[in-house]
Amino acid sequence: NPFQIGASAGIAFPTSDLGEVAGTGYNVTLAVGYKPALTPIGVRLEAAYNEFGAEEGFEKINIPAFTGNLVYALPGVSFSPYIIGGAGLYTPNIALDGGRENKFGFNVGGGIKIPLSSSFETFVEARYNRVSVDGGNLSFIPVTVGIMW
Repeated sequence: NPFQIGASAGIAFPTSDLGEVAGTGYNVTLAVGYKPALTPIGVRLEAAYNEFGAEEGFEKINIPAFTGNLVYALPGVSFSPYIIGGAGLYTPNIALDGGRENKFGFNVGGGIKIPLSSSFETFVEARYNRVSVDGGNLSFIPVTVGIMW
């Protein structure tokens, strides 16, 4: 079946301007994917929620995201590495100007599919996410473990 659904969760590390006001947090993601059998390229639509711990004097920061991604499978024997990247809407609850609205952002990274079963795929993945906001950029790197059926 070329259609998949899945979920992942993990640790999110703030970088750049976000790293100045937030501490390490977490990421949870729901995904729907499509990958034809005879091509190394697939498509994945995702809804993600990222929350970060607050540095002193700031509130917790969360960044929901809705993205469309391309997944390129690299040749592999047992473990299958892949590259993933895409773009979409991010809605940070903090902007450097104090507002909250939908912002354009992108992500790029990679992962490894781990063969634990013939009925589903498990994976470990890391991605750099960057969101442009008025007055700067918010960027973070979630490192997640997930499953796709």
